[in-house]
Amino acid sequence: MGTKSVRAGQHTVEIHRPDKKLFPDDGLTKEDIVGYYRSIAPFMVPHLKDRPLMLERHPDGIGGLRFMQKQTPDTYPEWIHRVEVDKADGTVVHPVCDSTATLLFLADQATLTFHRWQSKVKRLERPDRMVFDLDPAEDDFEAVRRAARQLGELLDEIRLPSALMTTGSRGLHVIVPLSGDADFDETRAFARDVAEKLAERDPDRLTTAVRKKAREGRLYLDIQRNAYAQTAVAPYSIRAKPGAPVATPITWEQVKDPELTAQRWTVTDVLEQARTKPWEGILSRGRSLAPARRRLDSLG
Repeated sequence: MGTKSVRAGQHTVEIHRPDKKLFPDDGLTKEDIVGYYRSIAPFMVPHLKDRPLMLERHPDGIGGLRFMQKQTPDTYPEWIHRVEVDKADGTVVHPVCDSTATLLFLADQATLTFHRWQSKVKRLERPDRMVFDLDPAEDDFEAVRRAARQLGELLDEIRLPSALMTTGSRGLHVIVPLSGDADFDETRAFARDVAEKLAERDPDRLTTAVRKKAREGRLYLDIQRNAYAQTAVAPYSIRAKPGAPVATPITWEQVKDPELTAQRWTVTDVLEQARTKPWEGILSRGRSLAPARRRLDSLG
């Protein structure tokens, strides 16, 4: 199948087996996937920059073997940034995507989905993002939209800005920008208390129960991604599902649309949505959790 060369900034990236079909039923090849990531790079790279990544790779397409990669191979080019982080039994060297060239190189490795840390390389212990994953018990996106609105209202009460993203899979992520003054333990405890307060307000529909059997058909307010070394799907990542849906930032107005689903946008039409800059002005408003904690504790 040969190779093709793609120029990105100061680097040339070789695309190997460009005709390899990664989404066979949709006819999408590796060249198509690389082309998508090249077009979305101006909107996506800022969300990846300076963050350790976990790569979800599908070398034989979405019907084949999937594996999650944290360690950066020595064979990767020197110009790809890396960060060495602590883990339970040593360290791991994560890739960091700071450029279009890196994004394309990783796409050539059949990386379909990029999962990012909630903290940056210079302050690994201090997250600047807090993530709530709204996970429906069944294929019921109306429940997800309702829970998102409820969570948004609660966050407004405690004066925390928030942004919404379809996951490209089943649910929505609600993302809160933080100032980075709290560590992961504090951030996760705060997210847990917010989720419990929300579930307390609507116990018949919402739950924080980790075990599926205990959820009893209720929507799960998942806060597990707010821990050291945990990751969440990055904005504009492709998901390994038929149709190549994309994790897509949206506005709070768009969540009111009854036609909205987690897989509303795909590689074929998400660029138009990205150009509307749905998160403009939100993620730069990182807040301290201390005042929000006092407001949360004061709620009845």
